[in-house]
Amino acid sequence: MKIGKLKAELLEKYIFNNLSSNREEVIIKGGTGLDNAVLDFGGDLIVASTDPITGASKNIGSLAINVSVNDVSCQCADPVGVLMTVLIPPSATIDDLKEIIDDANSTANKLNVDIVGGHTEITDAVNKILISTTVLGRVNKKIRPDIKSIKPGDVIAVSKYIGIEGTSIIAHDKSNIKEVLNEEELKLAISLSDEISVLKESRLASKYGVKHMHDITEGGLYGALWETGVAIDYGLATYYDNIPVLDVTKKVSEFYAIDPMRLISSGSMLMIFEKDKFTEFKKAAKNEGIKVTKIGEVIKENKTVVVFNDKTLALSEPSSDELYKIID
Repeated sequence: MKIGKLKAELLEKYIFNNLSSNREEVIIKGGTGLDNAVLDFGGDLIVASTDPITGASKNIGSLAINVSVNDVSCQCADPVGVLMTVLIPPSATIDDLKEIIDDANSTANKLNVDIVGGHTEITDAVNKILISTTVLGRVNKKIRPDIKSIKPGDVIAVSKYIGIEGTSIIAHDKSNIKEVLNEEELKLAISLSDEISVLKESRLASKYGVKHMHDITEGGLYGALWETGVAIDYGLATYYDNIPVLDVTKKVSEFYAIDPMRLISSGSMLMIFEKDKFTEFKKAAKNEGIKVTKIGEVIKENKTVVVFNDKTLALSEPSSDELYKIID
């Protein structure tokens, strides 16, 4: 099998179709374009998600916390606790482990989430340190996004810039990065690891009736758009020229011959709003120093497309993330 996410067809056939549903507390189970489970134990809802860190070698403690918290942020949930599993090859050192835990704890403190447990094991089943995190959050059912309320004409928007996580990982991990970026550009690219959280924009979006959110991870923006189309059962039309991409990301992508639209992009949230609500949200986001860009709209036709000046690209299920082409 190819490196990366398991194809949606295989997920449906071999995983989702073979999982039973017996508990009335389970409101939402994971699915294509749906990265969270939502449970109702009475009162606030519990939102849960899990993620591994596989593409990066540096800052993986911080990434592990951020990517899981980002997932529950898609349900406007407040992250409460994280369980962390760390699998360590025999070649690693105790200092390697300490650095990861310090990094993870620092990020958890910034996001006001506790690392509440997990599992740590030395094993030759892995050839580099592998981290998987599971986060539990809580959300009032009145503010949770209502995916069923989405309709044609709703605004599709993204926060920050596309490809910032991939750009940061490449800047940290590729020794020949100085061939394409000058000192100032490299400093900017490395610093993008501080922009991986989408918790701030999620909390703000919850006040403006956001209908759906999807953090842009493996497969990049194009992957997130395709998955969102599957989840909402409508089409999406996105305008290429509207998509925000940093110049440093464009330079890195050109140098390594990768597509920034298919590059892992944690730190950017894909969001759907009613038009008037989006206008209000964008104004509030600007006041909070959060860049938000309208990139398209929901359409009636059940297809997901990217519109260029003279052509239209129909998106299909994403293959392996562009990052895997260049990161060992």
